[in-house]
Amino acid sequence: MSWIDVGALDDIPLRGARIVKTKAGCVALFRTDEAEVFATSNTCAHKNGPLAEGIVHGKQVTCPLHNWVYSLETGEAQGADEGHIATYPVKLEAGRILLDAASIEARSAA
Repeated sequence: MSWIDVGALDDIPLRGARIVKTKAGCVALFRTDEAEVFATSNTCAHKNGPLAEGIVHGKQVTCPLHNWVYSLETGEAQGADEGHIATYPVKLEAGRILLDAASIEARSAA
């Protein structure tokens, strides 16, 4: 994997989110714990809602438009909803958030 630095962990509040703009579109970063971050598509599979504006709870995010809930680990919609959002490998190193560039590039080639 080729990792790119996309920002400081402290730039995202606990149970908050930020957006990273890429060539393939916006990636949402979600901080679920002191040292835990997930990266997903920012677009809800239901009506294209902005997931980074949703509510982060546990390891899930709820879309602000129609309350669809997604697992940040798998991207799968939870409950009765059916859908999937893209997820991307992310890691933390020395307080910095690193995103796998190859997974983003693969998204733009699809």
